[in-house]
Amino acid sequence: MASPQKAREFGPLQRDVSIIGQGTWNIDENPQRSDAIAALRRGLDLGMTHIDTAEYYGWGAAEKMIAQAIEGRREEVFLVSKVVPQNASKKGTIAACERSLQSLRTGYLDCYLLHWRGQYPLEETFSAFEELRQEGKILSWGVSNFDEKDLDEALSIAGEGKIACNQVLYHLRERAIEHAVLPWCAEHGVALVAYSPFGHDQFPDPTTPQGRALQSVANAHYATPRQIALRFLAREPNVFPIPKASRVPHVEENGKALEIELTKSDLELIDTVFPRGRKPRSLPMI
Repeated sequence: MASPQKAREFGPLQRDVSIIGQGTWNIDENPQRSDAIAALRRGLDLGMTHIDTAEYYGWGAAEKMIAQAIEGRREEVFLVSKVVPQNASKKGTIAACERSLQSLRTGYLDCYLLHWRGQYPLEETFSAFEELRQEGKILSWGVSNFDEKDLDEALSIAGEGKIACNQVLYHLRERAIEHAVLPWCAEHGVALVAYSPFGHDQFPDPTTPQGRALQSVANAHYATPRQIALRFLAREPNVFPIPKASRVPHVEENGKALEIELTKSDLELIDTVFPRGRKPRSLPMI
């Protein structure tokens, strides 16, 4: 059997990025800090080199943990952080990026995102991103929690080929982005990064019909339901799930998801028991 594809081109970047990455939201709250750091390092060993964080995550605490985890291995990592909207003026974005670089103990970010839309015009934030990129402090930039109207506006300001990714909520029970956001990103060559791919405390209980269906697919592949969920999300060629795993066994479980080849009947069953539903009025986010 051929080795599973573990990386793919990330939006307009001429660079492959690990399909399954490592999210770090609330990772700083893990009572065993050493476990979380060990999990991040084990993820790197397994090729999960896309590490996502934000200044908002513990207000620098998560970034400082990541700095420890990637010490001596920075060149392996596709490192992403984000600026919060209240800091997203031109000057504020540049200052926030400098703080993140200091917390992460690195000279550059591979990608820098606007965490969600706020009061500052996108022109200001994008101007700061471009200045940071020209100075080599970030190599690319993108957005997060943008619906298709936000993306249209962003594209009209930045032009094609500038927006590296859009990071959005995407899991089996929340497939709203499939209506318009995912197709928009595919059309414009923008990577779609799926945060909370297991749902935030919403993963199907094994005693429910959804949980039993997921388990049946997992049994057929000698896999776990969480591996099946990740593989389903990663079925689209521009999607990059970033599950959080603060313990080594969990990150090892995540890392094996790409070894699974879902069949047409698997996909149809998952699609049936986890329906896309109607398009919501606004993009879901947490």
